Amino acid sequence: MAESKTLRKPIFTKVDQLRPGTSGHTLTIKVVNTKMVLQKGRPDGPQVRQIRIAESLVGDETGMIIFTARNEQ
Repeated sequence: MAESKTLRKPIFTKVDQLRPGTSGHTLTIKVVNTKMVLQKGRPDGPQVRQIRIAESLVGDETGMIIFTARNEQ
């Protein structure tokens, strides 16, 4: 029987507390603007796989950042 994994409780962070090179943050933000910067097909075997990259200007009351989203993010 599989062991049940206990999920850790999210710790919410503000934009002004983010630092370069860190990951795994939980944010509550507002999306201000979004634009597609790359969309192309990549041959991966029998099907062509789409690659999409978008940049979004997001923020909260402490600041704004550019979030890069890949594919289904």
